[in-house]
Amino acid sequence: MLSNKTILITGGTGSLGKALTQHILKNHPQIKKLVIYSRDEQKQFQMAQEFPVEKYPQVRFLIGDVRDKERLIRAFKDVDYVIHAAAMKHVHLAEYNPDECIKTNIGGAENVVHAALETGVERVVALSTDKACAPINLYGATKLTSDKLFIAANNIKGWNPIKFSVVRYGNVMGSNGSVIPFFINKKEEGVLPITDPEMTRFNISLQGGVDMVMYALENAWGGELFVPKIPSYKILDVAEAVAPNAEKKVVGIRPGEKVHEEMITPSDSFYTYDIGKYYAILPSNPIWNIEDFISTYNGKKVEPGFKYNSGENTEWETVESLRELIVQHVDSSFEI
Repeated sequence: MLSNKTILITGGTGSLGKALTQHILKNHPQIKKLVIYSRDEQKQFQMAQEFPVEKYPQVRFLIGDVRDKERLIRAFKDVDYVIHAAAMKHVHLAEYNPDECIKTNIGGAENVVHAALETGVERVVALSTDKACAPINLYGATKLTSDKLFIAANNIKGWNPIKFSVVRYGNVMGSNGSVIPFFINKKEEGVLPITDPEMTRFNISLQGGVDMVMYALENAWGGELFVPKIPSYKILDVAEAVAPNAEKKVVGIRPGEKVHEEMITPSDSFYTYDIGKYYAILPSNPIWNIEDFISTYNGKKVEPGFKYNSGENTEWETVESLRELIVQHVDSSFEI
């Protein structure tokens, strides 16, 4: 499917963007071009050292901000697929800088939609977050709005055959700013700050996130919001896995945080289908036949009132499994 195609990743210098780049170049070397679009010139410079043009002539780097619609239109010219990973994502920073969060996460999403519609892009996959589900913080609210913009874009495209879809998942293990690298850095101090002893989170590896994006890119009909079936962990188990001898000091929840994250609410259940490895929340007004979708993916509608949150999950990481995952996905030299 990716043979001789051009792919652009907004926010391409982030953790997932780099993982996607590695995956695409390894598994789809026949692509025509892979464009890394981001506003951080230093990260682009560093990433260009990891993917030198002599070895990877397909890779291009473009400085640009998703807030700049004209730059996006120029960047999207002759692009087939767009993966939209650019976002302002730190919850507490968004609470203190609301205008900046809105400009990037909502205005940027609008710009990506319109630039894609104007330039002949075939498919767009936008990254969401569990914090967009029943949001209580500004970051989550902006990402929910972004999700709605991409899903609704399928209804305004007219004759254009483009397909927009969304993937939503929980904390990416080892990504920039996530809790495990933070705890690893803190353990030498002998004290790990715990926001709330009851706190839980969903857990997905970078590769799991990559696999989900690629699945949506290849299989979406347009308008779906895909949710993975992934385990949860308890924050105290993460602390125990990283530094069993460190003091666990309760410091309280930061602005905008939840104790448990959600990915599907009871209100979503009326549009949610189990399609095997993932759930798919379908649009309320799809432009295709739902029965055809169900037949194609052997979809089974979830029970009315079904909910999917990290505190009531049926699958859990243990202290031992977390240590194995840290070595596998975060730090191969990790030792207690």
